[in-house]
Amino acid sequence: MASTEEAGKLPASSLYDSSSPSQPLLSTPPPPPEPDQQPGPDPDPTQYLQITYNHGPRPFKDLPFLVLFLLVVLLTFAFGIFSAFNRNTEYSDVSSYSYSSTSASCVKNSASLARRDTLYVSSSLSSSAVTDLIWVLVITLILSVPICFSLLLLLKHYTKQVVYASLPFFVLMPVFLNIYWFVACTVSSSCSDDFPLVYRILVLVFVFLVIAVIVWIFVANWHRIELTVRIIGVASDALSRNLALFVVLPCMTLGLLIYYAPIVVFLVLARQNGEIIASESDDEYTCKWKQDSWVPAYFALAILTMLWSLTVTIEAQVYVISGTIAQWYFSKDDTAPRKKIRSSLRNALGPSSGTICFSGLVICVVRMVRTAVDGAKREDAPGIVNLVLRCCVNTLLLAVEFLNKFTINFAAITGEAYCTSARMTYELLKRNLLSAVFVETISTRLLAGIVFVFSAIYAVVVWAILKGVSDLGVDSYLLAVLAWVLLIVVLGFFIHVLDNVIDTVYVCYAVDRDRGEVCKQDVHEVYVHLPPQ
Repeated sequence: MASTEEAGKLPASSLYDSSSPSQPLLSTPPPPPEPDQQPGPDPDPTQYLQITYNHGPRPFKDLPFLVLFLLVVLLTFAFGIFSAFNRNTEYSDVSSYSYSSTSASCVKNSASLARRDTLYVSSSLSSSAVTDLIWVLVITLILSVPICFSLLLLLKHYTKQVVYASLPFFVLMPVFLNIYWFVACTVSSSCSDDFPLVYRILVLVFVFLVIAVIVWIFVANWHRIELTVRIIGVASDALSRNLALFVVLPCMTLGLLIYYAPIVVFLVLARQNGEIIASESDDEYTCKWKQDSWVPAYFALAILTMLWSLTVTIEAQVYVISGTIAQWYFSKDDTAPRKKIRSSLRNALGPSSGTICFSGLVICVVRMVRTAVDGAKREDAPGIVNLVLRCCVNTLLLAVEFLNKFTINFAAITGEAYCTSARMTYELLKRNLLSAVFVETISTRLLAGIVFVFSAIYAVVVWAILKGVSDLGVDSYLLAVLAWVLLIVVLGFFIHVLDNVIDTVYVCYAVDRDRGEVCKQDVHEVYVHLPPQ
């Protein structure tokens, strides 16, 4: 009987795993998981674990914007060639035409010779001053190269000393200029008559108050300045390991200038498309030049092409910088891959060219909208509504520019499309609670101040040399100012590169932190002190 009951229970017990001693024979088995209700992966911790530099073949992204850019360029050159062959050769001889009442049209006066006015350019500079100016600019341009590399080495090895030595000049130079103009205006009889003493004192006190505010900002943000010093040192070290960028990036700028040359020629030739017509004014007929109706539209197209090409070139430079620095960052044991700049250039001109065109178009639109807003501001349109709208538009434009800057960094690293890179960059920084504003604002302004101080010191040295070796007099001040401007332009390009290196290292650190890895220990030791958002 017992054996019969056990035999009857055998089939039921065989449905369970009797080999496991911890599972009772009569326990209810767990229901098998249904295929349609399998838990999906958590998007937050795992979606971006594979973010790193994409060394493999990249697919083409944002192709419609590349096609649109090429179409705009093609139309610009096509209509430019048309304007060259369709131009009216009589454009320069308008003054030799006169109105003929017999033919009721403008005819060329054969008795008079075509006169060409000679343009005499008057200059306040003497011939010796012009010669000295050329020499000063040439020597400044030559010396700017070693000055840039010297500044890079100083920022790499002696960042703290350079920054702290430059900070006093941020205050001393405005103080000196403020006192200098006050004394010079007081000594000059014409200035003192036009600008009474009371107003001079008010301006003097106001400038000193502004300087006091600057000093207060330095004191209140001293801990941030110390962190920025370390960030600049890390970025200078990264840039010093990729010095070939200083060859590639100027070549890209030179290529843009060569590309601009035929467009400028087309614009000049487009003005010569038209005809000479008779114009009536106060019952008197005169001959004047009338352009063809399509010429203004071509000017708008050509200017748009030049602006878009400029922003595309700038974004391509940022892309190459970001791709090169990212390859160095994610390399192991400080052995960066070979031909990393060539790889970044190939990606910029190939798979990511549409993304760069998209980014350039965004910046171009931002610039045009900002120009329109500034124009409306100069017109001083009344009303609180206009003021609020201008503030809102400027805030939106700043946000777009800010996001675009880190988007192109991320696109250079991953090869993703523009919109995908923008979304992933925002989520990456948000997920890691990193303050991009801190890196963007303080480092940029501090580097700009250092460039200003170095350029001003160079200008003073140039002025002292000119005073000692020449008799230029007042012209020596003008030559020193021009040398200062030229050096600021060159060093400004250097700071532009270094600023983009800072942003790229920042994004790479965010990727490292998101993956839980440490590719560059010295970078983590600095960026870990960034304040949260």
